[in-house]
Amino acid sequence: MNNPDGFCAIDFGTSNSAVAVPDAATGMRLVELEPSQRTMPTAVFYFAEGPHDADGPPRAFGRAAVAAYVEGHEGRLMRSMKSILGSPLIDQTTDVGGGRGAKYSDIVSGYLKRLRRLAGEPERAVLGRPVFFVDGDPVRDAAAQAQLEGCARAVGFRDVQFQYEPIAAAFDFEQQATREQIVLVADIGGGTSDFSLVRVGPERMQRLARRDDILASHGVHIAGTDFDRHIELAGLLQAFGYRATGPNGREVPSGIFFDLATWHLINTCYAPLRVAEWRGMKSWFADVRQHARLMTVLEERLGHELAARAEGAKIAISGGADTTVDLGHIERGLVLPLSEKTAVDALRADLDRIIATAHETVALAGLQADQVDALYFTGGSTGLRLLVDGMAAGFPAAARVTGDRFASVATGLGLHAQRLFAGH
Repeated sequence: MNNPDGFCAIDFGTSNSAVAVPDAATGMRLVELEPSQRTMPTAVFYFAEGPHDADGPPRAFGRAAVAAYVEGHEGRLMRSMKSILGSPLIDQTTDVGGGRGAKYSDIVSGYLKRLRRLAGEPERAVLGRPVFFVDGDPVRDAAAQAQLEGCARAVGFRDVQFQYEPIAAAFDFEQQATREQIVLVADIGGGTSDFSLVRVGPERMQRLARRDDILASHGVHIAGTDFDRHIELAGLLQAFGYRATGPNGREVPSGIFFDLATWHLINTCYAPLRVAEWRGMKSWFADVRQHARLMTVLEERLGHELAARAEGAKIAISGGADTTVDLGHIERGLVLPLSEKTAVDALRADLDRIIATAHETVALAGLQADQVDALYFTGGSTGLRLLVDGMAAGFPAAARVTGDRFASVATGLGLHAQRLFAGH
C-alpha cells in the first residue's frame, strides 16, 4: 500500500498501537494492522533460530508475536517497550535468544518500521506521547521524547511531530460535540494515566492552533501494567512464596517476585546463576510446594504466561465479580481464587492516586469539579469499573462518555495530522 499524501498518525501504546492514514472518503481512517483488527499489540517476538533478512533478526509482531510465545517457540517476547523510553536501558543490548543481541532502541525502531510499512511508508508523522513519560523528571522526560523521535527518524520519517495522547482523545470527542464544553479527558492505558482539561466545540474544530483551548494537562506513570503487577503479587505470587516466612523465621526474599511481575524484567529471572541460586533456597520455604512452583516458573520460563494470567484475572474482576485463576500448567489442579476485595485492596493506592491526579488537573486550570461538563474515558484500562466509577463520583455534574478504548487516541492524532499536513 502506498500513501500518496505522505503522512500518518501513530498511537504507539504501551500495550496496543494504532495508525491513521489519509482517506479520500472519510478524511482519515485507521489502518487494518492485522486481519480485521485496527489495533495491534505492542509486542515483538524474536525467534532464536532463522536467518537474518534485510530488516534484521527473524521476528513476529503483534498477535503473531504473542502467539509464537504461547506456542512455545524458542526466542524472546518483548512487550511494554514504551516503558524503557527515558531510561538508560534504551542504549543497552539485551539477549533475544539464539546467542543474538538487540539494542532496545533497535527493538522500538523495528516495531515503528512495521507500523510505517503498514501505513504505506509515509515520510511525515504525528506521534502520540503521554503527558509524562517519566514522572517528576523533566530531563528524562525530554530524553524519552527525543529517543522516540530518533527511533522514528531511523526508520524513514523525516518530519516527526508530537501531540499529547489525551489531547488527541479530546479531538476525537470534539467530533460529537454540539456545543462548547469543558471536557476532562482520561486516557488510562497500559503505562500512564494522562489527563487533559480541554475546551472543545464545533466552532473550534478547524483551528490548527489549539494551545489556548488546553486548560491543563497532568499525568502519572501508573496504569494497566501496574494494576497487573499488583494483582499478580497479591493474588497469584503468594502461592509461590511471596511474603512467605520460612522455618528460620525469615521472609523469603521478595526481589524475584517483583521482577516476575514486571514485564520488561521477567527475562532477568531466567539467568542461569539466578535460577541456580533459587534452586538452592528450598530451605527458606516452610511450604516446599511454593518453592517447587517457583522453580517450575523459572526453569520452564513461564513468567510471561503467569503475568498474562494476572492480566486476565484483572479483566475478569473489572466488572465487579470474584474469579479464579487456573494455573494447572504450573501444578496440576492448581486453581487460585481471586476476590474483588483482594483486587480492590491491591489496587486501592494506585486508583486513589489516579483519581487524585484527575482532580489536580482541574485545579491546575483554576476550576472546580462542578465546572467540568464531561468526562471522556479512553485507553484500555478504562474498562476497570472500579476506576471509572470512582472517578465519576468526584465529578457528579459531568456527563460520562466512553470513547473507543483502543482507538480514540489514534483517531484524534489522525485529525491533528490532517490539520498539520494536508495540502502541504
